[in-house]
Order: sequence, then structure tokens, then C-alpha cells
Amino acid sequence: MARTVARDWQSLYGHPVVFLETFVDAERFRGTCYRAANWIHLGQTTGRGKNDLTHKANRSLKDIWVYPLTRTFRQVLCR
Repeated sequence: MARTVARDWQSLYGHPVVFLETFVDAERFRGTCYRAANWIHLGQTTGRGKNDLTHKANRSLKDIWVYPLTRTFRQVLCR
């Protein structure tokens, strides 16, 4: 999937994808398949959600996993 998503995204939306990101519910799953596929574990979310108004955790913590699709992903993302 990671090999084809960049090509498919480019053909549909007209711009490249150079970096994949996913969130895994740490209370329910361990992320074993991502680890086995050489994804990089960055850490955990704060458990607050994107529309947080209370600044307190109100959701389960998620592990953040990323996978660069190109060696130059940093340069592309920093443009």
C-alpha cells in the first residue's frame, strides 16, 4: 500500500505524497504490523483531539507512526 499511495495520490490530486502518518489506539493495539513494516514510532498524542477547548485529555492516547516515502521528504515538507 505504501508503494502505491504516492502514485495514486499524484494522479488523483496532482501533488505528491512524501510522508505517511497514522495513529494507533495504544489501549487496544500495539502497532506490531507497523513496527514489522519499518514504520517509525514518534511517540504518543496528548489524548485531547483536534477541537480541544478544555486542554484536558478526553480521548484515548494514540501512538504516532510515520513512514517516509522518499529520502528528501524533509526538504519537500519544509518548502
